[in-house]
Amino acid sequence: MYLPSHFAESDLNVLHRLMQDHPLSTLVTQTSAGLDVNHIPLILSAGEGEHGVLRGHVARANPVWKDFVATTDALAVFQGADAYISPSWYPTKKENGKAVPTWNYAVVHAGGPMRVIDDAEWLRSLVTRLTTHHEAAMAQPWSVGDAPPDYIDKMIGAIVGIEITITTLVGKWKVSQNQPAQNRTGVVDGLLSGAQPNAAAMAALVAGKKD
Repeated sequence: MYLPSHFAESDLNVLHRLMQDHPLSTLVTQTSAGLDVNHIPLILSAGEGEHGVLRGHVARANPVWKDFVATTDALAVFQGADAYISPSWYPTKKENGKAVPTWNYAVVHAGGPMRVIDDAEWLRSLVTRLTTHHEAAMAQPWSVGDAPPDYIDKMIGAIVGIEITITTLVGKWKVSQNQPAQNRTGVVDGLLSGAQPNAAAMAALVAGKKD
């Protein structure tokens, strides 16, 4: 990833927070036929290893767990807030006209060896942890025990676990750091006055609020 130093983010807590807030990863693996890309929700165990451990599951019918090059690291990409940035928001544009559009974004690349786990009890524990985590904010949280045991057994039999021990962790926060203070203020105001889906989240990042 192209990473100018002024866009680099190295704070482990900040990187982990984005991964936890945006758990749907783009998982890139090397296979016998070339690169393979899947979109897999991954849960982070932040306290394990140097950078954390990612765990999730894929459909048994998905060839990714069979056909991947174990000697090549997998890469999980986590996409945070992003937004179009109009040059009309820069006060300096009025002074000299020297401004062009750009796109702001925050992203984390987590790489490491991928391990496959085909074990029913491990998977049951993972699925329980995943649902407990993601259902926590629901008015009536669903739990694994809400479904018939034989149905859950069947569903667990249809998935395979994956685990990535993170050995490389790179963050890029392209949030107008290369602009002077008055332009950053203009970007915040412009974002908050518009209707882009991630406008408020990006405005907070431009203002320096990383979490």
